[in-house]
Amino acid sequence: MLKMRDLHEVPVLFELMSHPDVFPYVRHKAYTVDEFYFITKHTIEAEESGELISRTILDEYQQPIGTINLFDIDKNYGFLATWIGSPYFGKGYNKHAKEQFFDELFFSHQIDGIFMKVRKTNTRSLKAAKKLPYVTLANETYREVYEKINNNDDIYDLFVITKEHYAAYKQFAAIDAASAGEEVS
Repeated sequence: MLKMRDLHEVPVLFELMSHPDVFPYVRHKAYTVDEFYFITKHTIEAEESGELISRTILDEYQQPIGTINLFDIDKNYGFLATWIGSPYFGKGYNKHAKEQFFDELFFSHQIDGIFMKVRKTNTRSLKAAKKLPYVTLANETYREVYEKINNNDDIYDLFVITKEHYAAYKQFAAIDAASAGEEVS
């Protein structure tokens, strides 16, 4: 479902990112495929130097359908940025990719918390964030971060996923799955 970023996926991802339902919400916008090659190369180099963590989201046929990233990592906290191409909206890829990414961040990279800033006008992302049982609205609890991302404007809501909340969610999900006789991942 996730893989390390590479330059071979650029043409497909650029096409998906360029869609008007996706493009306004992409953190690092590219207006040409060459520009997207440059951004992807820079992203790969930034990960190698420990500045961020970035993965490509794949569908069940191993085709790239979006990206998921942790940017601005500071004191084991970072900001999540993710996008999926419009043909894949509403098919469960986002939730599955996030959980796989969070497993990696919290249990392999020792990240303690993940912030999500969501435009108050982006109803699709707000609904998606509020559906996740391990996400907490953080406008008040992380007031300093909230004020920093809004720069005196009220544009974003701030959400946080802490390692503790996510681990508790995983533990309860495993208990529920075991009691239902399902295989636990």
